[in-house]
Amino acid sequence: MEEEAETEEQQRFSYQQRLKAAVHYTVGCLCEEVALDKEMQFSKQTIAAISELTFRQCENFAKDLEMFARHAKRTTINTEDVKLLARRSNSLLKYITDKSEEIAQINLERKAQKKKKSGDGSKNSKQPAEAGVVESEN
Repeated sequence: MEEEAETEEQQRFSYQQRLKAAVHYTVGCLCEEVALDKEMQFSKQTIAAISELTFRQCENFAKDLEMFARHAKRTTINTEDVKLLARRSNSLLKYITDKSEEIAQINLERKAQKKKKSGDGSKNSKQPAEAGVVESEN
């Protein structure tokens, strides 16, 4: 039992290290783009610091999103949770809201198309198609 817990902890640590490496790589790429555009340089220490701050902030975001969903007695994080997280940044909140509405509109159009297509088929095939679309909207 103790060995299983230790193995699980090692896997979790390994996964976290891979995520940190991916964040570091992405931050490095973004810093390169900015450096070329603005004709400036970023030190390795600066890139490492930005990467660490970004990773920690993402951890905090994940915890907050989980708590928002739990508070609403849900096990799934939805767009309302993300909007709540972004509430302090008006531009980010507007962007997320616009994208959410765009996705909802696309889902409604797909639902209408499926309903139109299933209208030609039997009633049994119509019900599961609609249920699948409703789940993706939430």
